[in-house]
Amino acid sequence: MSTGPGADSAPVHKPDTNTPRPGKGTFSSLAIRNYRLFFTGAIVSNTGTWMARITQDWLVLSLTGSAAAVGVTTALQFLPMLLFGLYGGVIADRYPKRRLLLVSQAALGLCGLALAALTLSGHVQVWHVYLIAFLLGMVTVVDNPARQSFVSEMVGPGQLRNAVSLNSANFQSARLIGPAVAGVLIAGVGSGWAFLLNGLSFLAPLAGLLMMRTSELHKVERAPRGKGQLREGLRYVAGRPDLIWPIVLVGFIGTFGFNFPIWLTAFADDVFHVGAGTYGFLNTLMAAGSLVGALAAARRGSTRLRMLVVAAGVFGVLEIAAALSPAFWLFALLLVPIGMIGLTVNITANSAVQMATDPAMRGRVMSLYMMVFAGGTPIGAPLLGWVTDTYGARAGFATGGLVSLAAAVVIGLVLARVGGLRVAVGWHHGHPSVRFVPVRRERLATAA
Repeated sequence: MSTGPGADSAPVHKPDTNTPRPGKGTFSSLAIRNYRLFFTGAIVSNTGTWMARITQDWLVLSLTGSAAAVGVTTALQFLPMLLFGLYGGVIADRYPKRRLLLVSQAALGLCGLALAALTLSGHVQVWHVYLIAFLLGMVTVVDNPARQSFVSEMVGPGQLRNAVSLNSANFQSARLIGPAVAGVLIAGVGSGWAFLLNGLSFLAPLAGLLMMRTSELHKVERAPRGKGQLREGLRYVAGRPDLIWPIVLVGFIGTFGFNFPIWLTAFADDVFHVGAGTYGFLNTLMAAGSLVGALAAARRGSTRLRMLVVAAGVFGVLEIAAALSPAFWLFALLLVPIGMIGLTVNITANSAVQMATDPAMRGRVMSLYMMVFAGGTPIGAPLLGWVTDTYGARAGFATGGLVSLAAAVVIGLVLARVGGLRVAVGWHHGHPSVRFVPVRRERLATAA
């Protein structure tokens, strides 16, 4: 972590001077064949995943009539990450990641097919959805750190930031298509067909992984089997402020600010009284903003933690504004910048953490990142689901925004202190401004 002069000062990760220079262009990583296969397979399975996610939320709401039940489903899907996420990172560092992904992607497809069979046969009950959500979470414990850290093996350090951003763009592109298709399928032929297509969609990433040229993968030394590897990973992160504070911030954002399945179903059903098609449209609007945020991140050449803090604060403010929106059109329009800024938070934190981590530790560090980011959902989702059911959708959404804003302010001040900075409020070029100012420089100016 280092600081720069004046208003541009902020804790920032500077890449190693020995790191190969990245290729130019928003889509430069796609020039690499193995990553191109990975990207193509992912966009198919991601579309199926978004179809299933929207369909799952609407199915639970239809079966129970409760936003809290939607929260429970989300919580069960992320509970394994909270309980076992760190062990998933140890496994990802210990075994070949491509082989792990072949197993995990096949298992995710089988879960989708099981839910399709239950729904199409007419026997589905809410506990079935709960169980499969939990099983999906168990598979994700290994799939997430293996998939995230496998990116560096495909593209190398010079293209890592671009590839991370394109992965998010991939996921959000699928989010544009999946909810819309899910809404049509739910209204036209029923939920079971959406689940079926999701299960079959995992054939694409499996084919991509099998077609890769393993000789072209970047070699990464795997951690040998031994005791204390989990503690070693935790000590590594604890001694790195440039890792731990971004992880803490995205933990608060993920736990309290990313509960959109709860809020959008509640706003669609209870506040604006619209159907499944419009619910899918709201998700598509958010995905459009997220895609813009991901593509913008792919063009940026640096990762500043100051950007992470500012984006997290703006994200909280936008959520509060959306919660208080009196009209449907205003609420819908605000979902676009919410998606864009939310993705900026996620990509900035993800790429900063990956680029600052030693390759041999990356699986464990990214498992901690995902455990904190996604593993907090079992805490936040039922809590905010209860707030939404008890006090209304507006109160639930506003609560998430307030917590996100508070976390950004507090952690921003902590990072400023770590970087030897302080907040200066005043006028800059004729306009009011809030800036980070180096403490040493300010003291010298005062003494002069």
